[in-house]
Amino acid sequence: MKKGVMRPGHVQIRVLDLDEALVHYRDLMGLIEVDRDSQGRVYLKGWTEVDRFSVVLREADQPGMDFMGFKVVSEAALEQLHGELIAFGCQVDQIPAGELEGCGRRIRFVAPTGHSFELFADKVQTGRYGVGNHNPEAWPRDLKGMKAERFDHCLLYGPELDKTLKLFHEVLGFDLCEQVMTPDGKRVAQFLTCSMKAHDIAFIDHPEPNKFHHASFLLETWQDVLRAGDLISMTDTSIDIGPTRHGITHGQTIYFFDPSGNRNEVFCGGDYFYPDHEPITWDADMLGKAIFYHDRQLNERFLTALT
Repeated sequence: MKKGVMRPGHVQIRVLDLDEALVHYRDLMGLIEVDRDSQGRVYLKGWTEVDRFSVVLREADQPGMDFMGFKVVSEAALEQLHGELIAFGCQVDQIPAGELEGCGRRIRFVAPTGHSFELFADKVQTGRYGVGNHNPEAWPRDLKGMKAERFDHCLLYGPELDKTLKLFHEVLGFDLCEQVMTPDGKRVAQFLTCSMKAHDIAFIDHPEPNKFHHASFLLETWQDVLRAGDLISMTDTSIDIGPTRHGITHGQTIYFFDPSGNRNEVFCGGDYFYPDHEPITWDADMLGKAIFYHDRQLNERFLTALT
């Protein structure tokens, strides 16, 4: 049921101190700073990403996520989805081209979980950092820190998972890849994709709406994840858990916090998904193993530290 949504495009994250945040996202994680705008926001990208940016940092009084954006195949698809979102019952706002530097017009809506999402069709493409598209080398020589390759997905906490799944599946064309179910049939976690990835967005059932759990970034190898753990200790960065493996998606992972308290993940590996695949189901009493395959239990911080 593909509806024109191609992939995650960007996330705007609120931080308490922009200079501290840049040391974290640029120098530690290795994202490339590409621009700053008149609002004081800073734009970054992973080195393999072709779009001009994928992460926007905004200084604010409270941490968290402002919105997550997805790229669609065309302006025609954007217009069609605009109408379908309204018909579904979403309030849709139009954001003019250029409000984000180098990005075309966006349509923004609020999901039943309380999170703001947006769709766009056009963004300036600057190509892979340091290697380009013509006879590219294997990697740029001036990468920093963890050498994050791309912004991959977000995990968000909020209510109304069934209605949110209906919105993402029936209107936006996402597939349900993986889910966690209680014995009475309630879905308490859902992992959704608009591509062949294990997930492009995920939701956990939570009574409070619009909570941000983490933004995730891809690394190349398990050795890179272990090296990220070393860098976290070298810089006295606050760590959540890992390195370890997920049961859900089978990705190899480490979680840590930016100076404002926003959680980040870097990971490698993981499953793939085709539209004819049945969703993988985990029982809720196996959630510890599903999330942290090696420890087989959840730490309290992972469940409760939200922004």
